[in-house]
Amino acid sequence: MSNLVIIESPGKVKTIKSCLGKNYDVIASVGHVRDLPKSSLGIDVNKDFEPKYVVIQGKTKVINELKQKANEADRVFLATDPDREGEAISWHLSKVLELDEDKTDRVTFNEITKTAVQKGIESPRKIDMDLVNSQQARRVLDRLVGYKLSPFLWKTIKSGLSAGRVQSVAARIIVEREEEIQAFKPEEYWTIDAVLSTSKRAIVNAKYYGNSVDKKTEIKSKEEAQAILDAIEGGQFVVVGSTKEKKQKAPQPPFTTSTMQQEASRRYGFQTTRTMKIAQQLYEGVGLGKEFGGDHGIITYMRTDSLRIADEAAYAAKEYIENTFGKEYYPSKRRVYKTKNSAQDAHEAIRPSDMNLNPEKLKGVLTSEQYKLYKLIWNRFIASQMKNAELEVLSLDIECNGKFFKASTYDVAFKGFTAVSGIEEEEDEEKREKIPNIDKDEILKLESIAPKQNFTEPPPHFNEGSLVKFLEEKGIGRPSTYATIISTIIERGYVERDKKNLTSTPLGKTVVEVMKENFPEYVDYKFTADAETKLDSIAQGEHTYNEVISKFYDDFNKCLDKANKNAPSKRIKIPVEETDYVCDNCGRKMVIKHGPYGKFLACSGYPECKNTMQLDKNGNIIQKVEKAEPVPTDMICDKCGKPMVLRTGKYGSFYACTDYPKCKTTKPVPDPIGVPCPKCGRDILKVKSKSGRIFFRCEGYPKCDFASWNKPVDEKCPKCGSILVESKKGDSLYCSNPDCDYKKK
Repeated sequence: MSNLVIIESPGKVKTIKSCLGKNYDVIASVGHVRDLPKSSLGIDVNKDFEPKYVVIQGKTKVINELKQKANEADRVFLATDPDREGEAISWHLSKVLELDEDKTDRVTFNEITKTAVQKGIESPRKIDMDLVNSQQARRVLDRLVGYKLSPFLWKTIKSGLSAGRVQSVAARIIVEREEEIQAFKPEEYWTIDAVLSTSKRAIVNAKYYGNSVDKKTEIKSKEEAQAILDAIEGGQFVVVGSTKEKKQKAPQPPFTTSTMQQEASRRYGFQTTRTMKIAQQLYEGVGLGKEFGGDHGIITYMRTDSLRIADEAAYAAKEYIENTFGKEYYPSKRRVYKTKNSAQDAHEAIRPSDMNLNPEKLKGVLTSEQYKLYKLIWNRFIASQMKNAELEVLSLDIECNGKFFKASTYDVAFKGFTAVSGIEEEEDEEKREKIPNIDKDEILKLESIAPKQNFTEPPPHFNEGSLVKFLEEKGIGRPSTYATIISTIIERGYVERDKKNLTSTPLGKTVVEVMKENFPEYVDYKFTADAETKLDSIAQGEHTYNEVISKFYDDFNKCLDKANKNAPSKRIKIPVEETDYVCDNCGRKMVIKHGPYGKFLACSGYPECKNTMQLDKNGNIIQKVEKAEPVPTDMICDKCGKPMVLRTGKYGSFYACTDYPKCKTTKPVPDPIGVPCPKCGRDILKVKSKSGRIFFRCEGYPKCDFASWNKPVDEKCPKCGSILVESKKGDSLYCSNPDCDYKKK
């Protein structure tokens, strides 16, 4: 019996195939195969908002291959990703491939391991149309808003702009934070820190609190601070209150998509799209070698807002904790974290798929970024299942001439979950002073006292991590959409990255202002969150697709008609950012403009003066380099027999025919690496591709087609005889034959 398994990503084919065996053929659809057309609305608003799907350009070949294999198979398993988007892709595949319902099943894998994949195949079901309709409703709503709103922006601001249902709200969040920062007025305040010591020379760091132990007093000026210093001069610092208590510190729950993105941003500065790409690799399958069971996924599905943990995973974590740290580190009762009411509980939280694969074991197998993210996920999961940390906290109230100071310090009585390396950035216990025994009425000696001027600070700029947190708190978007939301508002030029911060552009401010004025409801946080809840309700079978879409569209259309009637007759001018740079053509000031490739400087005298200057990612001018003259050589063109010259271009030096543009023959400048080609014996050259990436190919190209992204070495594989190549890190060698798993440290 032949079985066909259709998945989304080609990256999972090899892994899933190895889990299922010979009777299963695995093939990838490479994402969606159908979508709404790009050139028209693609929705029949007069026929229950029926979507008009078309085959995505370039997918015909894939579809034909899928059709042929599906017709030949006895059974077809649609194994796209286990979420709404994946459910919709399975439905689209069933339609476009005209699959027979009686021989077609839907299966899902929460993790790509042999056990999980086989279990998924053994638990088939039919396509969940509630999930499909929820995804369709989201896609249709986004199309209606974007397709109807964008022309309004073209008319009022400039052509080429686009608006999105969620992206417009995200841009508003960034803009309003910028406005808060700009409007912020710092206020002065003072603090007084005293360094005290006990009779046993233990040091106590105390802070001024106020005129009583019950009410804090703010110090607003230097004069007030000096008055306090004058009042306590020569007085005794007496402990009037001393309490010691034990406090529990609980671990954080395992990661959801949102919290994983936030933590990866905070710790490593990963952008959300980068985090999701790495997580996708860890989920789909990593080449671990025979030592660790070959290719398989090492984390569970990475798009989730659930905190649920499978029983077998919790039990495996218990065994690991008790064997590694001791039985006293596991709580008396298993930890169960409550998932938010708005969360979709179809998946587990993000966790390792195999507790035997400690990050340190895989350090030499994973890339640097894969290792960092995997270790983050591993540590968070293990810590989430452990016992609380116990802290012994000492709190002191100290009085001097009617003025009160407070001090506190702590010892770790029991490490609990903080025993997991890297989970907590605790200060070094050896360096921190241990809690001294300080009793009430003890007199402390003043070692030093210092007033300090401070100023209140504005709210911080959003970075990707803090924006994801804000979106989640407000219920805007869903785990699978956060990365796309951020990348979209940056690509549209509404927001830009300033190092790690996200800042609004003049264009973004203008678009948000127009949206707030004309479509206030549709860029409102609560309205957008309520729309997300209604879309979720379709997946849960509480509302229908048509109910949600028709209600939204009726209200939206009225708002759009009103906005079009009140639209200004002239376009709104986008403010320009003037700089101190002077145009070297006409002497006028240069202004910052935003193009498809980022920022650049343009003369403020445009269109009379069209001078521009390129900027690098740090905002510095890239100096223009004079074009180098071609250098004559003794080489002759193979095609036309004319002499060749040495030229210097964007990606380095190369040989070119002098009869250009009639003859466009070029040759790379030989840069041999001292290794003979395994196919023909000629030199292997180091070459730069058109994208600027280095690769290695035979000097005899194109007659000899040997090429490799990794640097070959003059050593052959002992297993199959193919040439060995260096790993990306350069710390190991592996066989260039993709079917051979030989690796050498």
